[in-house]
Amino acid sequence: MASSFGRLFRITTWGESHGGGVGVVVDGCPPRLALTEADIQPELDRRRPGQSAIVSPRKESDTVEILSGTFEGKTLGTPICLLVRNQDARPEAYSEMATKFRPSHADYTYTAKYGLRNWQGGGRSSARETIGRVAAGAIAKKLLREHFGVEILAYVQQTGKIKAVADPETVKPREIESNIVRCPDIAAAQRMIRLIEKARQAGDSVGGIVTGVARGVPPGWGEPVFDKLTADLAKAMMSLPASRGFEIGSGFASILMTGIEHNDAFRAKRGKVFTPTNRSGGIQGGISNGATLYFRTAFKPVATVMVEQDTVDVALRNTTLKGRGRHDPCVLPRAVPMVEAMTALVLIDHALRHRAQCGSEVL
Repeated sequence: MASSFGRLFRITTWGESHGGGVGVVVDGCPPRLALTEADIQPELDRRRPGQSAIVSPRKESDTVEILSGTFEGKTLGTPICLLVRNQDARPEAYSEMATKFRPSHADYTYTAKYGLRNWQGGGRSSARETIGRVAAGAIAKKLLREHFGVEILAYVQQTGKIKAVADPETVKPREIESNIVRCPDIAAAQRMIRLIEKARQAGDSVGGIVTGVARGVPPGWGEPVFDKLTADLAKAMMSLPASRGFEIGSGFASILMTGIEHNDAFRAKRGKVFTPTNRSGGIQGGISNGATLYFRTAFKPVATVMVEQDTVDVALRNTTLKGRGRHDPCVLPRAVPMVEAMTALVLIDHALRHRAQCGSEVL
C-alpha cells in the first residue's frame, strides 16, 4: 500500500482512525530550519474535529509531538517523525459496520482489494489520515514562506448552490478565519452555515468547492511532461478524502472562450515578465509563470448520513444500514487546511527539485 508522497521533500503518513495514534515521517526537510511543535499545532487546530457546531463532535486535541529530526529547536536534515495520539476513539460505534459495507465509502472496495479491512471508522481510509498531511504541510508552508517568500491559503468558495464572491488575488487569511465555515464572503458564509446546520439536523450532508491560492511562486517551478505542476497539484487534491473534481485557472469555463479571448498576453516591466490577465492560474506548460497560482477542488457530500440506506453485508446479502458515530455534515471547513497542506507539499517538492536541477537561475 502506497502511503508516501513527494520526491525530494517526501512524506509517509501512518496510523488508523481508531488506533493508538496517527502521524507522519517527513524526509528531505533541509537542516537548520527553526521548528518546534508550536509551528505545527495551529494548522492541526484548524483541521481538528470538535472546533465548531458544523463539524464532527469527536473530541480530539490533536496535540502533536516531534519524536525525531530536530535538535535545540532546529531541523537536523534527518527524518522528522510527528505523532498525534488518538484520545476519543469509539470503535464500538462502528460494530454494525464489521459485517455491512457503508454506501459510498471505501469499505467494499478496500475488502475487494485486500481481503480484509479495519471497520473501526474506516481505519486507514478515514479522513483522520490527513492529520499527517497537515502536520507535514505546516513544515512545508514554513519553508516556503521563510526561504522562498511564498504565501499559501485556501477558502470555501461554494457550499451546495451558495457561491461566495472572493478574489484569489486579494483575499486575506483573517477574512477566511473570521467565521466557522472559512469563507471570506461574510454574507455567503452565514447562508452556508445555515445550509450545513439544516443538513446536519436532517441527518444529511452537503458538498462544495475549496479554492486554493499560492502567491509569490517564482517562474520556473514544475516540469513540462509528466510532472507538470498542474498534474501534481491535481493528484495531490484528488488524493484528499471526498474530493471529486479539480480545475486550475479558468478551468472548465475556458471552453466558452476562443483562443484569442483566453490567452494571457506577456508584458515586461523593470526586467520582469508578467501577464495582465491570469486565466492560466499561474501555470503554463506545466511550469509556474510567476503569477498567482489558483485552483478549485470540489468535495462531495459526506458519505455517512443518518438515514437508512440499501447496502450489502460481507456475505453479499442485501440489507440496510443507518449511519452511526460522529461525522461532519460538510467537509469544507476542515478541508481548507488540508488543501493548503497538499499545495505546500507539492510546491516545496518542486522548489527543491528546481534548485537541485537549475540552481537559482530564473529570468
